Amino acid sequence: MNAALPADGPTLARAMSALSRQFASASEQARTLAPELVGELWSSGLMQWMNPREAGGQEPSFREMIDTWQEMATQDGSFGWIGIANLPSAAFAAAYLPEAGFAEVFGTHGNHVTLGGQFAPNGLGTRVEGGYRVSGAWNFGSGTGHSEYVVAGFIPMVDGQMPMADNGLPEMFVAVLPREEITFTDGWHVQGLKGTGSYDYNLQEVFVPDHRVFPLFTRAPLRGESVAYRFGIMPVTAAGHAAWALGVARSCLDDVRELAQSKIRMGDMTTLAHKPTFQRGLAHHEGMWRAARLLVTDTFGRLEDAVAAGAEVTPAMRAEMRVAATYATEACREVVQWAHLSAGTTAIREGSRLERAFRDMYTGTQHAFISEKTYIDAAQVMLGVAADSPAL
Repeated sequence: MNAALPADGPTLARAMSALSRQFASASEQARTLAPELVGELWSSGLMQWMNPREAGGQEPSFREMIDTWQEMATQDGSFGWIGIANLPSAAFAAAYLPEAGFAEVFGTHGNHVTLGGQFAPNGLGTRVEGGYRVSGAWNFGSGTGHSEYVVAGFIPMVDGQMPMADNGLPEMFVAVLPREEITFTDGWHVQGLKGTGSYDYNLQEVFVPDHRVFPLFTRAPLRGESVAYRFGIMPVTAAGHAAWALGVARSCLDDVRELAQSKIRMGDMTTLAHKPTFQRGLAHHEGMWRAARLLVTDTFGRLEDAVAAGAEVTPAMRAEMRVAATYATEACREVVQWAHLSAGTTAIREGSRLERAFRDMYTGTQHAFISEKTYIDAAQVMLGVAADSPAL
């Protein structure tokens, strides 16, 4: 008899629904994901699910990633954010690190390695024999509250100069460091996404060997066959932001529809469910959500299929992905705002999922990755004003 196939990502995520909801408040109070949730992410296999098979993962497609992240964010915004922070951080390191770095980070720990942090190149790395001495400061290191390794983007300096890449910009790298080499300054006192442990951290002249460094914009995985790895960090991150927003908005639509069966707002004679204005709003925003999800799943799935069939990843493809992610996030923010307003005072009470989802959405949408600059960078590629943009 053949051994049972491992459960897929959405199934693994759904199995954690009761636990993630149970510990949502505890995570917020601790300002980092509750240890019970971290433990179950590992016990279930979900924490390493995105990794190459050599690192214990299942090498999912974009469609599987999106469905999994959406499910996690529907359960709880902070839990979903951990899904788009820790899971891809580990997958990127496992796919792109040189062999010696992969062996050190993953091999010696039996693939039981949680990674978090920030890939933005906010540090400088002075070239020395065998590696770099890296200094810098990074804000909002998502998922670092429980990560054994932390990533930090940096710009290399060789003989006082920044080496230039083919695109005319400085080269940019990602360092992977053990937690004990990081100086954390915390700073995670925020409106929403409180349970994500997104701490500020810094480095001062910390040596990072070459084998724990990889190019920020690489699209050449050294291990793993998932087509998504061939798109690089930026498109996978975009898929994560879109899926997260879809999940939070989905929770709001579900919760306000359930609430409408019993909620009678002051001055009304009947429940929300019987108000034509609520009925119109629910249908409109349900349609908006479905359209946003269809845009995301079609865009990422279609382009993934094209690359799987032999196409090269182009700037136009990456621009299309980023537009889809940013637009979906904006649409979901509007959905959440409507649900929050419709729910009335229920949505302002601590402990209400609608209250937490509203705070989470308006925190998550402040992220620079889905700001209006994405539209501008994408439009310049579409118009031929720019041949490419590293921001895509």
